[in-house]
Amino acid sequence: MPLYIGLMSGTSLDGLDAVLAHIDDTPAGLALAVRAHRHAAFDDGLRAELLSLNSRGDDELHRAAVATRRLADLAAVTVSKLLDDAGVSPGQVRAIGSHGQTVRHRPPAAGIDVPYTIQLDDGAWLAEHTGIDVVCDFRRRDLAAGGQGAPLVPAFHAARFASAGHGVAVLNVGGIANLTLLRAGGAGGDVAGFDCGPGNVLLDLWCERHTGQRYDDVGRWADGGRVNEALLAALLAEPYFALPPPKSTGRDLFHAAWLDTRLQAFGAVSPVDVQATLLALTATAVGHALRRHAPATERLIVCGGGARNGALMKALGARLPGIEVVTSADAGLDPLHVEAAAFAWLAHAHLERQPGNRAEVTGARGPRVLGALYPAR
Repeated sequence: MPLYIGLMSGTSLDGLDAVLAHIDDTPAGLALAVRAHRHAAFDDGLRAELLSLNSRGDDELHRAAVATRRLADLAAVTVSKLLDDAGVSPGQVRAIGSHGQTVRHRPPAAGIDVPYTIQLDDGAWLAEHTGIDVVCDFRRRDLAAGGQGAPLVPAFHAARFASAGHGVAVLNVGGIANLTLLRAGGAGGDVAGFDCGPGNVLLDLWCERHTGQRYDDVGRWADGGRVNEALLAALLAEPYFALPPPKSTGRDLFHAAWLDTRLQAFGAVSPVDVQATLLALTATAVGHALRRHAPATERLIVCGGGARNGALMKALGARLPGIEVVTSADAGLDPLHVEAAAFAWLAHAHLERQPGNRAEVTGARGPRVLGALYPAR
């Protein structure tokens, strides 16, 4: 089977995930096997700059260009190490699929005159310095067709996780939580997907502010607190949760100021109880979305960094009685490999001239071949 590399860095801003995967289309469906994986953490300076570029600031064009080059350098080094790990040469890889780092996402919505999405990426630099064709800039083609430009992984989830005759949902918990609803009917059947709300973004922010740690390891800190039901209700009053799909979101909405504004009326809540409440927010938003849009769901497959949060997995199980809650490892793919594998698959789809979006998910006018190709030679 042909080899592809997928690169993904998400709203959690923890670093870059890279997978090397065999990918092919067969009469039985998608054949995919991850051969190697690497994670490259962002250093403190790059992480701080990427976070800063999510909001307005001085000299943004220059700073974004410098950050883009630093990301491309990190990606090139990570690809080289990944290939060394697997004993594979660049010439054996058909293409790299690179998501880039989202710093702004303003999809079509009420009050937005000019929708746009910005992912810092440099396909030309990456192709030149790896010797491998690069496919990147996946979101803007869907946006040009009237879509949200996100989420894009539901098309991959449908190809990889759909189970004929069973209602399956896939929950990716990165910085933002997104749901793919694979209703009974298989990969070509009834598919829906959308960002259902914050995943780790607020949890990580609050944890770092009060403990100095970038994330709450396995949810241990949150598990020691108590959910403040009044605060939870105030957080759930955010209008985004009630919007119908298609919809997508990011740090443009769920950021520190959003949380601090809502906490002003709850000054007596201890930090650990706020953490427990933020975890409940993520789990409750998922539960509400499933009950509203896919009440016949039988199995929820969780992937992304949130799948390693035992407290979150427990909270999801408690809010979803009658639904089997598992991680993607139970479906044959490591939770930390799924999103990077999705962008390897999107590179494959681009080269095969196959649609990479699901119009019913993003709201685009129809299926589109996503991405731009930067040949290595």
